[in-house]
Amino acid sequence: MDRLRQRADFLAVANGARANSPAFVLQSRRRDDSGPIRIGFTVTKKNGNAPERNRIRRRLRELVKRLDPVSMQPHHDYVLVGRRDALSRDFATMLDDLRKAFTKPARHTHKGRGSRTDGSRPGPAPATSRKPD
Repeated sequence: MDRLRQRADFLAVANGARANSPAFVLQSRRRDDSGPIRIGFTVTKKNGNAPERNRIRRRLRELVKRLDPVSMQPHHDYVLVGRRDALSRDFATMLDDLRKAFTKPARHTHKGRGSRTDGSRPGPAPATSRKPD
C-alpha cells in the first residue's frame, strides 16, 4: 500500500465515490493501471489548530494500519478526510465505521457543476418580458 502525496491525485479521488461517517469521509476512485492501493489523509483547518489536526491525522493513519488490506479493492485510490469528531470518538467504533465504509456500496457523487449535456451553464431562469403588446 502506498501513500497519495500529490494534489492532483487528491483532487481526482474527490470526484469519486464517498462513504460518510461521523469521524471521517472515505473517498475512493478506481484507477486504470495495475499499481498498488494508495491512500491519502487530509484534515482541513476548520477542524482545529495544527496539533488537533495532526492528532486527527495520526488516528486516521492508525485506523488504516489496523485494517485488513483485503477489505480494500485493488487498483483503487482512497482518501480519508478527517472530521472533528475523530478527536473524541472511540477508536474501536471508528475502526468499525471504517470497515463498514469499505464494505458499503459506494455512493457516487457527480461533481459536474456547469457540465450539462447541451454545453450550457446552469444559472437563473431567463427573465420574461412583461411588455404590453
